[in-house]
Amino acid sequence: MSIQKTILPKKGVCKVNFVLPEAIINHAKKVAIVGDFNDWHPGKHLMRKNKNGEFARTLELPLGKRYQFRYLIDSSKWESDWDADDLAKAPFAETYNSVVDCQIH
Repeated sequence: MSIQKTILPKKGVCKVNFVLPEAIINHAKKVAIVGDFNDWHPGKHLMRKNKNGEFARTLELPLGKRYQFRYLIDSSKWESDWDADDLAKAPFAETYNSVVDCQIH
């Protein structure tokens, strides 16, 4: 898993590149990034599969917040990104959401 961020203060956004390797997704057909930045809507930010079998997507998120998210694989399996900036306890059982920090420090 990989997250790369670029802070663009003049545009007021944090450009975030999300990548999920083939080993994690295990031949998935569809992967979505689902989080508080899209009201946890599974169809809003679908990732694209590249030649290496990885799924990737770049989002521009407004600066000044920390965003919780998870990956939804084939509409049934949830996966956290353990390389994220932080983890936050989710309201469901022993689940943790990944956190991407788009605050200017």
